[in-house]
Amino acid sequence: MAKENYRDFVTLNLTRITGDIAHIKESQVKTERHLEKLNNRVRKNENSLSWIKGIGATITFVVSSLIAFLFKE
Repeated sequence: MAKENYRDFVTLNLTRITGDIAHIKESQVKTERHLEKLNNRVRKNENSLSWIKGIGATITFVVSSLIAFLFKE
């Protein structure tokens, strides 16, 4: 009788652990999909910032060149 109770106990716990593992896998897949979306958004924002920095550097160079030219004369 004790062996049967032990087997039932082990079977019950293994079933519970298997269910937990399946839930963890589902959560991990969901998290990975969300991270991929966030990475794409971050990449787009980084590209936008690079454009803004490039335009700002160009404008700064042009304005400082004009000011230097005007004060040189």
